[in-house]
Amino acid sequence: MTILVATGLKREARIIARDGLAPIPGGGDAAALEAALEAHARSARAIWSMGIAGGLAPDLAVGDWTIGGDPATVEALARRLPEARIGEVHADGTLVAEAAAKHALHAGTGAIIVDMESHVAARVAARHGLPFAFLRVISDTADHDLPHAAWVGMQPGGGMAIGPVTASLARNPGQLPALIRTARDVGAAFRSLERLMARMNEGERFWEQRQ
Repeated sequence: MTILVATGLKREARIIARDGLAPIPGGGDAAALEAALEAHARSARAIWSMGIAGGLAPDLAVGDWTIGGDPATVEALARRLPEARIGEVHADGTLVAEAAAKHALHAGTGAIIVDMESHVAARVAARHGLPFAFLRVISDTADHDLPHAAWVGMQPGGGMAIGPVTASLARNPGQLPALIRTARDVGAAFRSLERLMARMNEGERFWEQRQ
């Protein structure tokens, strides 16, 4: 049986996809993501949320691995990924771009990361009595304000459109330094996600084990 994986971008899905893992990129469209997960949930043995995420805990750095969710699954993940930080995720479908908002969320909820898909994955998993877990890599830290141009191009389905990005830059060229930093950090996060998947693939593939 397959583990369904909720993620945001097609690039994340390409890194994650392999036998036993079926990524579904949401592209910021929570309703479409939920419908897709629901359509396949009866043939799944778990639902995970994977990819990149924003850091809420101030000590998390770009590229750090984070895990959380169902206790039995987290215990097994921690054995395979001992350097990963265990904690809670905040997700409600809202993009959290400003550092001040990240700090407030961390203070108010105790969550260590924020993403836009984990709440959907957790909801569908609970509906079907399936284990839920998240495995997320930090792409923007708690002190980093994401510029508008960094996220405005996200499309339903997980693609990125360059037109809205260039239009945003044209309206506000002052975003360019922050956009360059964001691109650098996201690139580092994707490389870290590739390393995480390589670790998960060592020996007996983790997602084929029965936790």
